[in-house]
Amino acid sequence: MDSKVVKIIFKNALQDKGYTFYEKDSFNLNIIGVRMGLKATNSFDDYLYIIFKNHSDKWSHREYKITTDAGAYWLENPMNAKGTAILKPNQYKGGWKLGKHQGKYTALVQKEEVEVYRDNTKDMILDYDETKVDKGFFGINFHRSNPHTESFQVDKWSAGCQVFKKANDFFEFITICKVAEEEWGNSFTYTLLNYDEI
Repeated sequence: MDSKVVKIIFKNALQDKGYTFYEKDSFNLNIIGVRMGLKATNSFDDYLYIIFKNHSDKWSHREYKITTDAGAYWLENPMNAKGTAILKPNQYKGGWKLGKHQGKYTALVQKEEVEVYRDNTKDMILDYDETKVDKGFFGINFHRSNPHTESFQVDKWSAGCQVFKKANDFFEFITICKVAEEEWGNSFTYTLLNYDEI
C-alpha cells in the first residue's frame, strides 16, 4: 500500500482517539501496534507500523509481524502473582528508549509507566479485563524472537513485550529508531490500537 494512504488511514485512526500523529520533519516516528483481537493464540498475528517522513521529505512506512500479547507459556505460568501482563491499548508518549533488552542487545526498553491487563486464569485465552488493570514499570520492551531467522510460535518469547516474528524486521526497526534518536533524542512514543479502531 502507498505510504501516503497508510499515513492518512492511521492519522485518522489516531485523531479519532484523541491521540497525536507526528508529522513535523523527518524521522519523527509514529510507532503503531495493531492487535488483531484473537483471544486464543500463540502466534505472531499482530502488526507493527512505523510511519514517518524520510530525509527527502517523502512519507514512508514499514509493516512488521509481531505479537502484542504474551505467549502460551507465560499465560499458563504467570511470573507475577497478579497475572501475566498484556499491554492495554493507549498512546504512551515517550514511553520507551533505546537500551539493552535483559542487558543483552539493543532494543526499545520501557522508560515510563504503562498500563497492562493482568490475566491470571492460567489458560491460553487472552483476557482483556478492565477490572484488572495494573500500572507501572514492568519491562514491557520491543525485542526480537529468534536471533537468526524467525519464530512461528510465541511460547516463552513474550511475557507482555511487543515481540518481532522475524529477526531482520527487528534489526531494520532498530536501525530506523537509531536515526530517529539522532534527530529527536532517545524517547519513543508507542500507540497500541485494536484492529477495529482503524
